[in-house]
Amino acid sequence: MAKVLFLVGSLRQGSFNHQMAKKAQEILGGKAEVTYLDINVPLMNQDLETPVLPEIAAMREAVGQADAIWIFSPVYNFAIPGTVKNALDWLSRSLDLSDTHGPSILQDKLVTVSSVANAGHEQLFAAYNALLPFIRTQVVGEFVGTTVNPEAWGTGELKLSEEAIAGLEKQAQALLSAI
Repeated sequence: MAKVLFLVGSLRQGSFNHQMAKKAQEILGGKAEVTYLDINVPLMNQDLETPVLPEIAAMREAVGQADAIWIFSPVYNFAIPGTVKNALDWLSRSLDLSDTHGPSILQDKLVTVSSVANAGHEQLFAAYNALLPFIRTQVVGEFVGTTVNPEAWGTGELKLSEEAIAGLEKQAQALLSAI
């Protein structure tokens, strides 16, 4: 069975992007094993690269075991959230520090991105489309962005539109086909 690693860019309990990830997990049910990446790691700092920190080793191991990564990303100031960028910065580092251009654990990893936010998807997806190939991943499918249903701000419950669910289904199929 395919293994898909979810990276949720919001650390907030009950985040809308985590709720979207849960819907994607439901869509992948029976077709892929889903795990979630713990991205609560220190800020990228070359002084901390050796010896490899246990939390960085755990992230690398999770990525290494996955066939693909699905990022669920909020939009922070029309850009990639620092939590996601920090995780990708750590993961994009060469596994052999004596060869700074050597492969990282992300080398040729299949990646796709979805997002729940009120605005800024176009800028966010442009940033991911620039970053992901640069860090030598393979971008898969069309990214899916949707807005927060207004009542969710009071209830905390994200309700995805039929269009958003159809987009996630298409994205899941593209990811599974690429695997």
